[in-house]
Formats: sequence, structure tokens, C-alpha cells
Amino acid sequence: MTYSEGRPWAVAIKEEALARRMPPWGAVKGFGDFRNDQALTPEQLELIVSWVDGGVPEGEEKDLPPPPKASPDATVTDHHGEIAVSGDYTLKHAFLLDGLLPKTVPDKVSIQITAQRPDGSLEPLLWLSNYKTQFGHPFLLRMPLELPAGTVIRGVPKDSTVILLPGAAAPAPTALSPEHQSKPYSPHPSAGIAPTRDTSARAETLK
Repeated sequence: MTYSEGRPWAVAIKEEALARRMPPWGAVKGFGDFRNDQALTPEQLELIVSWVDGGVPEGEEKDLPPPPKASPDATVTDHHGEIAVSGDYTLKHAFLLDGLLPKTVPDKVSIQITAQRPDGSLEPLLWLSNYKTQFGHPFLLRMPLELPAGTVIRGVPKDSTVILLPGAAAPAPTALSPEHQSKPYSPHPSAGIAPTRDTSARAETLK
């Protein structure tokens, strides 16, 4: 969008941004940490407000940044081991959580999804605010989260379904080749090293 195209919508842009309706992220910032987070920071919101309230100046062309490149939307295919959650759900096995995907969540619903570990500690996962299905997308955690067996996923209504996306398991350690493996101790001397002479038997015969 160019300046001339956006200028007539300046006030609407400010209102939509302040209401957290644009850009269409759909989650409350700070409740969970996501690597594909598109929500505006407080500093970015303040910049928009200052720009609009200051008369929407165009600025100098030489100061313009290069045109942004559209990044592909995060896509998720079926993963082996994913878990569909409707209502409170207790993990039967340890689970490495990579993200959450609202599959069937009604429009305008606001829900807070948390993980309660067996020790009672609570992990905020995702807070959907005034959710819109047309903006549905996965919410991918910045770092995969290890959840032990017995963890209870809370906050998903029974009439909704949220998919728990599994993270990739850590690769198994690479086995060392035979020449790099530690060799067992041997009492026999190595090749090229002269054995220490045992003089005990000779000493006995001289007595």
C-alpha cells in the first residue's frame, strides 16, 4: 500500500490497531511467546498514534524503507502425534509442544488456554481474544515446551477444538566409530613399548 492509498484511512488504521484488530493476529500479546507473532508492540502502536495525531506527514522519499516483502503464512500439515483438545485434557504421556492450532473455535470467542503441570505450576499457552475464524492460523511457540505426563490442558471449551502440535524430537547421539571408541584396559603392553622386567622371581631364586 502506498501513502496516497493509505492516507484516507489513517484514522481507521489507528482505531483498528489500538483495538488489536489489525494486523490480524488474534491473540493477546504477552500470554505465551510465539515465533510467528504478528502483533504490534507498544512502541509501534505509539508510532502510529503519533503519526495520525500529527497530521499524517508523508516524510521524505529518501527516508523511505525498501518495499516490504510478503512473507509466506505459516502452514501446518498433519503431524504424527498431534492431540485434539476439547474441554480439559490430561496428557497420558510426556509431550513436546511446538504450537497450538485453533481448529473449530466460534467467532468472537475469547479463551485462555493454560497447561497445569503435576507439581501445580501453571504455564500460559494461548489467549484468543475476539477470535475470527477467517484469520485462523497456527500459533507456533518460540521454543518447544516440554510437558510431563499428567499435565492438564485447561481453557478449551467443550464445543471447540484446539490442536496441540508436537515438536520434533531431539536427534539421537551419533555413535562413535570403533577407532574413536574408548578401548578397555589391557594388562598386556602396547606394541612398541618394552615391558617392565619382573625381577621378583629372580630375587627369590637368589635367596
